[in-house]
Amino acid sequence: MGETSMNEAIMSKDALQALSPEALDALERKIAGRHMHRIPWGAVAWGLGNLIFWLSLWPLVFLDYLSLWLAFPLATLSISLSYLPSHEAQHSIIAREGHRLRWLNELVGHLSPIPLAQPYRVLKATHMEHHAHSNDPELDPDYAVHAKDDWAFLKNSILRRQPAGPAQKAYGDALVRTHQEHLMIDALIFNAVFTGTLFALAWTGHALEAALLWWLPKHLAQTYIQYYLSWAPHHPGIRQERYGQTRAFKSQLGNLISMGMQFHIIHHLYPRIPLSSTPAAFHELKDILELRGCDIGGWADSDHKSEAA
Repeated sequence: MGETSMNEAIMSKDALQALSPEALDALERKIAGRHMHRIPWGAVAWGLGNLIFWLSLWPLVFLDYLSLWLAFPLATLSISLSYLPSHEAQHSIIAREGHRLRWLNELVGHLSPIPLAQPYRVLKATHMEHHAHSNDPELDPDYAVHAKDDWAFLKNSILRRQPAGPAQKAYGDALVRTHQEHLMIDALIFNAVFTGTLFALAWTGHALEAALLWWLPKHLAQTYIQYYLSWAPHHPGIRQERYGQTRAFKSQLGNLISMGMQFHIIHHLYPRIPLSSTPAAFHELKDILELRGCDIGGWADSDHKSEAA
């Protein structure tokens, strides 16, 4: 099939249905491939710039250049934005092993989640297990985030981060199962630095700064991240086959505020596509995904060329 006829097939559901399974697979991979192999420079600037921004809040507040009550929502926003650049690095989207910019991939991966007090190597190891076993109640480290509705999610989110919560065991089990239990040392170090910093600040009379610049923003950010990266795109989380692990959805807050997760279905199918390219990839693949039995939510009747909200 030539380039022209393949593009024509994209525009017609009837033409897509007439394709053989092999031709449909080839078309899907061809479309997805057009969105790969790009260095997401925006994510690099975002990850490193956001860390600098969050760190700058501390001297600005301590030197009375910025009100703590203004810094609090800024810190919450910054920490909420700190995970996704690392997520790009976890999938080697910035640069794969052997690439001359591999060091940049790892730099962004390690530095961007510092405000979340989460170690890159642990995030990557457990996230790969999530991809390998999505929605598996025994093997998916993120499975405990599933809930029947928003309120049940909020309850689960709070329970998951307790010392004896289900998430702690699930992540630990994932590391042991993949023979990466040595990475627990990373988690212990990060937790010790986070807790020690909060204690030192409180001991020296800066408990309010500790609470509003790091502790509370971190918990608010974790809830926000878990909602949009885990719960919303995977709900109801009962399908485990390739085209059923996740879904597309329309957020009332739009694609930007929902952290680009309206099209998380593309990420699970083709993890090498940068976050910034998932809306375009989704709209090009939408009819194919619908034929595959994917849950494409409120996008079923939308125009191919419509832009992400």
